[in-house]
Amino acid sequence: MFALSGLNHQPTTVNLKCDPERAIELREQYSGIIEGFHMNKKLWNTIAIEGGIPNSLIEELIDHSYELVVKNMTKKLQRELGFL
Repeated sequence: MFALSGLNHQPTTVNLKCDPERAIELREQYSGIIEGFHMNKKLWNTIAIEGGIPNSLIEELIDHSYELVVKNMTKKLQRELGFL
């Protein structure tokens, strides 16, 4: 799992996996990014979609989260996903 969102929850948020050091930096830089709600606080951030965070950054963080998850998969699965 690389993302989790409550689609019927307002405000709309998404939990994304993140490198621990970068997670802290992002929380310090953006008020719309907090420790992952009901997630491992070290590895997950909760991002408010309409929390003043540029869409380009949200897209980058989605990609980053996906890459973190895929790199821990077997090489076979990585190939099947087109990651290798």
